[in-house]
Amino acid sequence: MADLGIELASALRKRLEVIGDEELRKRDPAGQLDELRRVSERIVELQGQLPATVHPRLRHYFERCSYEKALEWIEREGIGG
Repeated sequence: MADLGIELASALRKRLEVIGDEELRKRDPAGQLDELRRVSERIVELQGQLPATVHPRLRHYFERCSYEKALEWIEREGIGG
């Protein structure tokens, strides 16, 4: 399960990186959207692997797409379960 937490945290950081990449947005806005779509799909895929026993607050963050809060939770608490 630790691997899932690492993968989720990595994907969440990548999403923030893509969103904040102003150079990519100026140079290739469609490419930025494609990359954002890919990383978001990966997050959803990993989210689907969360155990049923995951903390309700973390599950809530993912259900509401509060990805920054989810990342903070994972970095602080892990995914537990």
